[in-house]
Amino acid sequence: MDFASNHALPSSLIHDLRTPLNHIIGYSELLITQAQESGEQRSVPDLETIHTAGMKLLTMMSDNFYPIGAVPASETLAAEASERADRVDHGVATQALLDYAVVEDRASRVAKGSCLVVDDNEANRELLVRRLEGDGYAASVAQDGVQALEMLRAGTFDLVLLDIMMPEVDGYEVLHVIKTDPLLQHIPVVMISALTELESVARCIEMGAEDYLPKPFNPTLLKARVTASLEKKRAHDRETLLFEQLQRNFTRLQTLERLRDDLTHMIVHDLRTPLTSVISGMQTLSALGEMNSGQREVMNIAVAGGDALLSMINDLLDVEKLEGGTMKLDKVELSVDELVRSALGQVESLAKERGLKLTMEIASDIPTIRGDEGKLIRTLVNLLGNAIKFTPGGGTVTVRAHVIDEGRSVEFLVCDTGEGIPPEAFGRIFEKFGQVESRKEGRNMSTGLGLTFCKLAVEAHGGHIGVESEPGRGSSFSFTIPLDKAFTAKATVL
Repeated sequence: MDFASNHALPSSLIHDLRTPLNHIIGYSELLITQAQESGEQRSVPDLETIHTAGMKLLTMMSDNFYPIGAVPASETLAAEASERADRVDHGVATQALLDYAVVEDRASRVAKGSCLVVDDNEANRELLVRRLEGDGYAASVAQDGVQALEMLRAGTFDLVLLDIMMPEVDGYEVLHVIKTDPLLQHIPVVMISALTELESVARCIEMGAEDYLPKPFNPTLLKARVTASLEKKRAHDRETLLFEQLQRNFTRLQTLERLRDDLTHMIVHDLRTPLTSVISGMQTLSALGEMNSGQREVMNIAVAGGDALLSMINDLLDVEKLEGGTMKLDKVELSVDELVRSALGQVESLAKERGLKLTMEIASDIPTIRGDEGKLIRTLVNLLGNAIKFTPGGGTVTVRAHVIDEGRSVEFLVCDTGEGIPPEAFGRIFEKFGQVESRKEGRNMSTGLGLTFCKLAVEAHGGHIGVESEPGRGSSFSFTIPLDKAFTAKATVL
């Protein structure tokens, strides 16, 4: 048969013409496989002749007919069909079928995945099912889109082989439902199409289809695309399982952390009461009678140790409250100068004992700030205490305060001339229990949760805290407190 040019036909007519040809080609391939497996070589040449004739007729249809409204089949598509026919002529197809023939007993093979074949043509369904089961997959069938969706929602499938052209609910609609349903969208879908439906296939890929399978069903191509799609599905399932396991472990970890924190809070809270009694009892000893210098020194050491321990207990309790958002700030108008002087007064005796000089540099017209007086004084005292502890005798600890951010914030700085902090420690010195690692590495950066409290207290005021330091050149801790209204500085730092 010779045609002068391509002819446009209704797509449904082309589909109906191609379907029996696909059956002839598909069943002849199955029969060739069965003949090779059973050793009945006499029927193979006749079957190959039937297969070749079907492929040539399919090539002629592809060369000369295309659906109305579609672009005529390209030379590439025609060449692909011709090449398949030529391969059969030269016996290459027979060898390919032998390469993928089932060697072991099929009855003993375990299904490698569960596939749902959706096609309104019974012969197409049977061909695919026999191919899939021959390759070791479990296969179920649905004769239309409605039944397919019912089966997908009722069962568990690893792959869907979905025909595009079906009555009532076509492949597009089924694919759309699958890819928009959170419970189904992870299932890979391989579209079943004819060579003349490649534009439709492209649309399906854009909608989320995993791949496509052209008619007639080439056994090598079928196996390759089903295997690849199922491998992606297994990878997704592994990721989902791992994510669910991580979620369970994370939930369990959160539960254990809450239990730990509750237990810690209970123990620490219960420790504070007897510790306060011990400190008070030690402080009242002097009222019971005269003590010599040695006794008074021992008592002072005990009281100082008790105060330090009580301070760490209070830090731990307050850190937990700040982390949990249960501590409320009692904000009032505060003078920065008075705030700094109050903090310096609390550490003055400690600085004198270590032979250090305390200085302050406050802008003369720095505005008042709104904040929790107790929390801010304690923040300054914690920073000053650290500076004093790590500054050798004869050094200086300075507190500065000035307006920054174009009048939007007040910055406090506590600077020392101490031993400094290595850069690798910057990231954890403000973290809760972060100083444990520093101690493991031989650097005793601090004795408690003071810096953690400082960070949380400053952030609760809407500010931020940081540090600049270099070993051997001292450290500078800074924190900011936002101003309610922008302020324009009129004086420089003293």
